[in-house]
Amino acid sequence: MAAVLVIDDDKMICAFLCDLATRMGHQASFALTLGQGMDAVMTRRPDVVFLDVRLPDGNGLDALPAIRSSCADAPEVIIITGRGDPDGAELAIKSGAWDYIEKPAAANTITLPLMRALEYRKSKTAKKNSPTLDRNDIIGHSSALLSCLDQVAQAANSDVNVLITGETGTGKELLARAIHRNSKRKDAPFVVVDCTAIPGSIVESLLFGYEKGAFTGAEKSKTGLIQQANGGTLFLDEVGELPAAIQKTFLRILQERRFRPLGGREEIASNFRILAATNRNLENMAAADAFREDLFYRLQSFAIHSPPLRERPEDIVALTLHYAAEICEQSNMAPKGFSPDFFGILIAYHWPGNVRELFNTLHGALTASVDDAVLYPSCLPVNIRAWAARKMIRRENRASASQWVELDGFLRNGHQPSTFREYKTRLLWEGEKHYFAHLAAASGGNVAAACRMSGLSKSRLYYFYQKHAISPTGKDRPPAVKS
Repeated sequence: MAAVLVIDDDKMICAFLCDLATRMGHQASFALTLGQGMDAVMTRRPDVVFLDVRLPDGNGLDALPAIRSSCADAPEVIIITGRGDPDGAELAIKSGAWDYIEKPAAANTITLPLMRALEYRKSKTAKKNSPTLDRNDIIGHSSALLSCLDQVAQAANSDVNVLITGETGTGKELLARAIHRNSKRKDAPFVVVDCTAIPGSIVESLLFGYEKGAFTGAEKSKTGLIQQANGGTLFLDEVGELPAAIQKTFLRILQERRFRPLGGREEIASNFRILAATNRNLENMAAADAFREDLFYRLQSFAIHSPPLRERPEDIVALTLHYAAEICEQSNMAPKGFSPDFFGILIAYHWPGNVRELFNTLHGALTASVDDAVLYPSCLPVNIRAWAARKMIRRENRASASQWVELDGFLRNGHQPSTFREYKTRLLWEGEKHYFAHLAAASGGNVAAACRMSGLSKSRLYYFYQKHAISPTGKDRPPAVKS
């Protein structure tokens, strides 16, 4: 039996969908506003959510990413709207919606996607009970990362071509290696082709190899990268930089899995799997004739997006501890400690260079503080500290300028009632701040004790301390809350 949640302001639609789900043998509930719906998502943990677009207190499409990242086992979302919009449908699917249905809809139009979504969740549960994914050097447990690793596990169980997209420094090659390491080809070679570093004059000889005497200087035969990947995986790193002249040839190789070395008389077969990665938008490049459209579709049989570090701030502490220990060991350096505000700066920063920038920053901080037992914010580059300081000041100014409502639901000037959305936002903000200020004081600045008392991980605790500008030492007085 699955749990189905309907978020729609039309009571008749809610009754219809809940009755349909109940007759299929599932539990069903509904919410008439987006706020109530988000609360239900967090407390009831449904398997599937039917989500309307236009709700009294917000737009369902805006809330879709939050629902899809609400937890590691986030619900599948089926958009159901009375005003079909092609752009909205595209946005919904790209944001992770299972399906997009236009009202009014017949029962069978709704039943099929619901059944398919639940079958998919059942298969995901079965995969989670299978042997654990070998994720060596992929650090973190954020919902964004775990969702990505679910896709890695799916890709590893097949032999399909995979395109990994994401910003520079997000660890696309680590994901590719994880796919290979967990696949049936794990005992065969993993061959990397750096498409940004292939000189156009030797690209064919590098990929295809050559026979002795094929050209001046070819004193002996050489095996190309494609043949080296026979039985294993060929990883095209930054495939968007693949020279135009070689894209057509490469397309044929992908189709036939055969090639001819330079100077060779016969074609050679190579049984390799293709994984590719890029930080560029190949779809836009193909539309602008900057990349072959047929090659793009061939590569993107299965797509995985590597999330940027700013979308997984709860992983920053774990990444810092892991990389710092690794750097200290490699440099024969004594293990280091970290002040809470050091982590606070790291969590506040936006990391445009992602995990790679974090690693390089830690390397520099540790090198500059080789004789220090504990790292403080002063060990970090000035630009990172300055950016984090500006962010915290802007956040405080926004909170001050908005003159938040009191908890009784009225503005501080007492002139008019707040909207429910303002009231709820303020209530959540004040409640969180009040709780964590008391937690810091009650734990006496002991982070381990605060984790035990709150039931939160250390990274999550630091996230909330930083969010509300609370010192973990407990020296701040808790904010007053009027009863």
